[in-house]
Amino acid sequence: MTSIEYILKSVATASKNIEATLQLLSEDCTIPFIARYRKDKTGNLDEVQIEQIAKSKKQFDDIVKRKESILKSIEEQNALTPELGQKIRNSFDLQELEDFYLPYKKKKKTKADVARENGLEPLAKIIMGQRNDDIEYLASQYLNDKVVNEDDALQGARDIIAEWINENIYIRKTLRRVFQRKAVIAAKVVKTKKDDEAAQKFSQYFDWSEPLSKTPSHRLLAMLRAENEGFIKLSVDVEKEEAIDFIEENIIKSNNDTTEHLQLAIKDSYKRLLEPAISNETLQEAKEKADINSIQVFAANLSQLLLASPLGEKRILALDPGFRTGCKVVCLDEKGDLLYNETIFPHAPQNETTMAMKKIRSMVNAYNIEAISIGNGTASRETEFFIKKIAFDKPVQVFVVSEAGASVYSASKIAREEFPNYDVTVRGSVSIGRRLSDPLAELVKIDPKSIGVGQYQHDVDQTKLKEELDNTVIRCVNSVGVNINTASKSLLSYVSGIGEKMAENIVAFRSENGPFEDRKQLKKVPRLGEKAFQQAAAFIRIRDAKNPLDNSAVHPEAYGIVEKMAKDLGIKVNELIANPSKISLVKPENYTTGDIGILGLKDILKELEKPGLDPRKAAKVFEFDPNVTTIKDVRSGMILPGIVNNITNFGCFVDIGIKESGLVHISQLKAGFVSDVNEVVKLHQHVQVKVTEVDEDRKRIQLSMIL
Repeated sequence: MTSIEYILKSVATASKNIEATLQLLSEDCTIPFIARYRKDKTGNLDEVQIEQIAKSKKQFDDIVKRKESILKSIEEQNALTPELGQKIRNSFDLQELEDFYLPYKKKKKTKADVARENGLEPLAKIIMGQRNDDIEYLASQYLNDKVVNEDDALQGARDIIAEWINENIYIRKTLRRVFQRKAVIAAKVVKTKKDDEAAQKFSQYFDWSEPLSKTPSHRLLAMLRAENEGFIKLSVDVEKEEAIDFIEENIIKSNNDTTEHLQLAIKDSYKRLLEPAISNETLQEAKEKADINSIQVFAANLSQLLLASPLGEKRILALDPGFRTGCKVVCLDEKGDLLYNETIFPHAPQNETTMAMKKIRSMVNAYNIEAISIGNGTASRETEFFIKKIAFDKPVQVFVVSEAGASVYSASKIAREEFPNYDVTVRGSVSIGRRLSDPLAELVKIDPKSIGVGQYQHDVDQTKLKEELDNTVIRCVNSVGVNINTASKSLLSYVSGIGEKMAENIVAFRSENGPFEDRKQLKKVPRLGEKAFQQAAAFIRIRDAKNPLDNSAVHPEAYGIVEKMAKDLGIKVNELIANPSKISLVKPENYTTGDIGILGLKDILKELEKPGLDPRKAAKVFEFDPNVTTIKDVRSGMILPGIVNNITNFGCFVDIGIKESGLVHISQLKAGFVSDVNEVVKLHQHVQVKVTEVDEDRKRIQLSMIL
């Protein structure tokens, strides 16, 4: 099997598209660049498909590498037969390859090894051959210093047979399928931990069982966490009799003196070797699927969060609310730079409301503030009410934004570099203000796991999680584009072809030489060569550049094409841009080149209509119910406005303006069956919800969107 044939099993496209994609990847082209600017070569594959091709190619290479290692190991043991070698070379299933390797894998001395050393393998072969012989008499022929009687001899022979059965590839494969279809996962509480307060959140699993194949990913991950924390014990089993009957059907071919010994060996093999191994494999496989599912949910949420509506370049006053320690206030200019900071105490115990109002009003006037951003943590609603009581001299929009991860940012190296002379409280307030102006630019500075929009993100495979979240951030950043003259090092590092070190060089070059005036200047940045320029140039934006195309998604390699289009129409390039009537006259088939075909040209024309258009919608003010400020105000039957602030496989959580978010179970999203929560709601969506249940003691609120 070739790599192309292997990839075709997971990516539905023509083999020539896969071949072209692999060629581009081998030339160090980035996935965003390939997806956006090489559509004609790849057959219009999107970023997700290209990522899957890259992953499948790596899987193929890993399998080939593992095969080579297995073949070498078996060959070194002088045990590689032509038949076995062919089987290994023809296999592209890692599990099957490990089964082939199992008899030759170096392991601790087993019962079967001891029996072989004691000369009992010939006896095992006779029993396995199922000849109708006097087994007791035969066993007596194998007695020696270490095998003192017939029972010892027969036990040793059974140990060898048990290992042979365990290494039987057909039996292992079939049992795996039985476990995959019929395994039941069962949980039992650890009696000594039953009354632990920390264990109570897992109380539903104290005596629980269900088919593993039907266990939702979030429930499996919850059970695994409970086991890891020592509160429950898990088991994964199938009907023992069914499994043993199957093995017997494949091993026992006659009924004679050997039958009893084969039955004993089969039971021993299943209990001691097969069942523990395949049970563990099955649970690990289910865990891997649950990880993938959970990671996909997290990535989808992160994407929606990063692409949340920006307010844009406005002067913002941001507050990190608090009671006893006060509200930390910062004033930011249009670029997000800190102009002023102070702490006010409008709430209990100080209750300096009048003085705080005067200070806020003064700051709004002094710094020409256009919008106010309030973190949604402790004292958020009280601070929002306080702000809305202030009589400003001009209209000022008031927003409540998620402060998830702001504390992580404020204590980070990035924050210390940005604000070396300010403490964590000021940095956190700045983050709250900036994420209103541009959520993407601010949130890329925070480890995605700290943003809090996933399910069991600390329980899944951390390498796969990081890889998927990094890819998500890259997709989002490059879909929006980056203003190179205002972007932080963190934001620039996610631009196609740039990376962390190059981002540092760009920021340093900008500091020394002033703002970039055109894209060509990128080539003057130390270590930024032609390849990096090719990959990055079209994803950066330069406002008020000499060439208007520098503030668009048109790649510099296509500038000549756009100039020819304009020349053919008898106008200048700037007269073609944002001129639909002229653009409609262009026939793309007249401008194809080796790298840019019809698909690429259609993208260029679309971009010329609305150059540099931000795909995100503008931020809108949201009003919570003013009568609901704590969970004590929430009652069953209420209809409340809310904002979706997290999505899971089992439903979504909705912020209704208090500390505790309410859960809308998947069954309550809409009338009828819902298979995917994301089909009904999106992160930050404004919704109306009905309160169905309030549990003040457990701080839980059940909601419904079926009004």
